[in-house]
Amino acid sequence: MTPKQLLTGDPRRTSLVYIAIGGVSLVKAVALRNDSTRFRRELRDAAIFIGVGLVLRRYAAMRDQRREELESMVPDWILGGDTADGPTVPSVVQAFFGGQDEPARESVTDRARTVVRR
Repeated sequence: MTPKQLLTGDPRRTSLVYIAIGGVSLVKAVALRNDSTRFRRELRDAAIFIGVGLVLRRYAAMRDQRREELESMVPDWILGGDTADGPTVPSVVQAFFGGQDEPARESVTDRARTVVRR
């Protein structure tokens, strides 16, 4: 798994998966303690998985903290908060585009029916 794949998605959930795999590997290492080579290999695998899980957990916490810092820098009038005086950016954009929702997309079966009718 590439580092980019590790960091996409929810790193907090991914970290729990890695920590769980490390825990299972640690239990396997304890079960294999009589065979020294397999014990060391399972112990090493457990350490790697738990380490990656802890690093991902730290990354998730750091990312959440950075997101909060950035959101605190954005003025309320841009986000359309309740305390904003005057027009907000979301309301101006909605008025500019007519305030209409996106038209409903035609389903695959509807498109197939129109092709068959022709």
